[in-house]
Amino acid sequence: MPVKVNNHLPTKKILEAENIFVMDESRAVTQDIRPLQIAILNLMPLKEDTELQLLRSLSNTPLQVEVTFLTTGSYVGKNTPLSHLEQFYMTYEVKEKKFDGLIITGAPVEQMEFEEVAYWEELKRVMEWSESNVTSTLHICWGAQAGLYYHYGIPKLPLPEKLSGVYLHHVLNRREPLVRGFDDEFYAPHSRYTGISKEAVIKSGVFTVLAESDEAGCFILLAEGGKNIFVLGHPEYDRLTLDKEYKRDLEKGLAPAVPLNYYPEDDPLQRPLLLWRSHANALYSNWLNYYVYQNTPYKL
Repeated sequence: MPVKVNNHLPTKKILEAENIFVMDESRAVTQDIRPLQIAILNLMPLKEDTELQLLRSLSNTPLQVEVTFLTTGSYVGKNTPLSHLEQFYMTYEVKEKKFDGLIITGAPVEQMEFEEVAYWEELKRVMEWSESNVTSTLHICWGAQAGLYYHYGIPKLPLPEKLSGVYLHHVLNRREPLVRGFDDEFYAPHSRYTGISKEAVIKSGVFTVLAESDEAGCFILLAEGGKNIFVLGHPEYDRLTLDKEYKRDLEKGLAPAVPLNYYPEDDPLQRPLLLWRSHANALYSNWLNYYVYQNTPYKL
């Protein structure tokens, strides 16, 4: 699938080097086709890394996708150059537009109460706006916890220690197209200090639990027929993302545990195993096809 991005986006060259079909604006305007309009609210501190991960994940169907990157106007992080944000990102100014799909990423703020997060009020406006302006919203990790709390009143719960590693998951409901093509068991990365209660999820009567892990808990939740989807981990992570996080925490003196099921022989000096890419690609492709493309109106 061609992913349409800004001609000058730095990650475009990396994607092209990986033989991922990236279409720039000048070529896109010559095609008589309406691409899917996908907005990505990127709350991660290293925004260019997340751009690359998500664009890879969105590149595996025949559909053409035009991506709009969003960031918060009420808070500007220090890890991405302001020039990059000004050139390639928009804020809640897009409220007058409609999108076929929206992705709300995770953020390293899970140990804070939602109301303490600097951009919480802005994020609430975006989530409210998405109800009437977006066909399907995919929430990832902390973004999933924020969406569960805002839309359905399900709180996040502190974990005894950081959940970090690559965990085995089980598919629970094969009738839903979101897990079409999944094996009975599959791996996915997690990196968080908080979780949610499965009992609260079941008690709400709102969700279909599509996948879970004995160790990491609920992983994929479906609400309102796919209007809202919640993924409580990071299937978009690259091979080395957990490695970078682990070594960053070591440098901070946090004494982190070695990520589970990640390094061969649990040795951080060895190259991590990539065990989750095929299911991550299937997840994003299924979302685009069954919950966005087949449900969105031709005229937004």
